[in-house]
Amino acid sequence: MTLSENLRWRGLIKDKTFEDDSWLDEPKTFYLGTDCSSDSLAIGNLAIYMLARHLMEAGWKAVLLVGGATSLIGDPGGKDEERQLKTREEIEYNVASVKAQVRRLFADNEFDLVDNYDWFKDIGYLEFLRDVGKHFSMTELVQRDFIATRMGEGGAGISYAEFSYNLIQGYDYYWLHKNKGVVLQIGGSDQWGNMLSGAPLIRKKDGDIVHALSMPLVINKITGKKFGKSEEGAVWLDPAQTTPTQFYQFWINVDDGSVEDYLKIYTMLSKEDIEQIIAEHQQKPAERHAQRRLAQEVTALVHGENEMHIAEQVTDYITGRASVGEANDAALAALRKEMSAAKVSETALLTQVLVTVGLASSNSDARQLLAGGAVYINGTATNKNALESNDFQNGRLLIRKGKVLKNTALIERM
Repeated sequence: MTLSENLRWRGLIKDKTFEDDSWLDEPKTFYLGTDCSSDSLAIGNLAIYMLARHLMEAGWKAVLLVGGATSLIGDPGGKDEERQLKTREEIEYNVASVKAQVRRLFADNEFDLVDNYDWFKDIGYLEFLRDVGKHFSMTELVQRDFIATRMGEGGAGISYAEFSYNLIQGYDYYWLHKNKGVVLQIGGSDQWGNMLSGAPLIRKKDGDIVHALSMPLVINKITGKKFGKSEEGAVWLDPAQTTPTQFYQFWINVDDGSVEDYLKIYTMLSKEDIEQIIAEHQQKPAERHAQRRLAQEVTALVHGENEMHIAEQVTDYITGRASVGEANDAALAALRKEMSAAKVSETALLTQVLVTVGLASSNSDARQLLAGGAVYINGTATNKNALESNDFQNGRLLIRKGKVLKNTALIERM
């Protein structure tokens, strides 16, 4: 399968400035830019980085850009209101954090990591207007979807700073083409308006033809919302913001209707492997074979094999697939990080235990939970009054309120 065939099969091609997808099959140099408004990438960013990885695996040279300059302005794309500007110190910290994540993601690949602040910091305002602004038509810019929405009736308006973001990103492409030989820019489809700025600027200034390629935004088919958002917010690649176990569980909980798409987008598994995984999954959907394989692949990619195995073990303990009594020190440490934990006597009253670990707000609340069959010990429902010695597995047990896994606590015997 050629690169272009592979990308089409995975659903990674949406908008493009070239007519024939086979143009991608001859390796050249591409770039991918990342906003650093946050100190961590999220799984929405990860989707675009997987597109980059496919290009790299096919022989393309990669220039990965972190936006130390563009992040000082703020990308208006996909935003209904003006962003709050961050300080240079905040952006510097974010840039360093994102660079570290990019290096981990592509530890086995060669790439050029750049920061656009390095070439923007010395450009004068008049120089930029003459060399760049002169080549942009206001008529065309105000017709871009995200600008037209903000400027239209009922829109929040847009500042000159955010309006100018197009010019800044266009100049990035021009600079990278001139200094790094870049001929392709990639990004998500929500960036398409910004991505259309670079190629025309290069054509007008140098007469060279370069291209842009976007991939579709990943959408949760159940909610219809941009993928990666949950009630708590984004699913981050930073383990301090989304632990490896939470990250693993996010993937293992995706719905059956989406798991094949996510295997195509978020893993490097071959077409044959994915088709086999889906076939096995369809035979016994309740075992969630496809989701487990997805969770294993993506967690290992982002956090490493060791953290993936610990996250898998912790999830198996919480869901009852494995006995918590078998947990080793690393898994126990992860369990304590994921949930409330307490040491109690082996005959402690369950009402007191539930209140102690925060699963009940009061003794009366705990009694109602027990009476309603909403309390589980090691995955089995119970309504008894007190713990018993045989509830403990190697001196520990898991107690849960209801069906939601996050409402679980670790209990260890004194």
